[in-house]
Amino acid sequence: MTHGRFITFEGGEGAGKSTQVARLLERLREHGIDAIRTREPGGSTGAEEIRNIALNGDAGRWSPLTETMLMFAARSDHLEKTIRPALEAGRWVVCDRFADSSRAYQGAGGGAPADFIETLDAAIVGDTQPDLTLIFDLPVEVGLERAFGRGLFETRFESKGLEFHERLRRRFLEIAQEKSERCVVIDATGDEEAVAARVWAAIEGRLL
Repeated sequence: MTHGRFITFEGGEGAGKSTQVARLLERLREHGIDAIRTREPGGSTGAEEIRNIALNGDAGRWSPLTETMLMFAARSDHLEKTIRPALEAGRWVVCDRFADSSRAYQGAGGGAPADFIETLDAAIVGDTQPDLTLIFDLPVEVGLERAFGRGLFETRFESKGLEFHERLRRRFLEIAQEKSERCVVIDATGDEEAVAARVWAAIEGRLL
């Protein structure tokens, strides 16, 4: 059986990732591709429980190292219970956030050492790396305005301030350069149709 494809969506707050994940799933299925949608943190029963612990409460509730370990604990269960079985069955997996969010949020944003994050990634993610990562980029002020306008602020990360989110954006763009073999930067400005066209162009160019 053909091994499935693994696509991850990354980016800052208010970039429209979740909307585009749903649109991509619909389009893949129109092309006869068996695909599932999942998210991080979360995506499995155990990981969703960890999500509730990690994302809620005061902004300073967890140290950067503790937060990183919580995210990778959730990721381990997610990989074991959801992602790897789907890929092995030949299905495509479209995931709203994955390990690059740890590099950005806990690393650049929170100050967790990069080598610590990469050690955990090697041990837990291993060879299950994305085939394609779409990094949604737009000015931080625009993303935060969108998030506020849509009432999307629901976790402790959104309360960490403008400079925190600027660090995230810079790190995501650095990741796109460092890992250009799997990353495509998506201009997240404009309407949903325009962004969806950019997403599909990346899928066609890299995977189809």
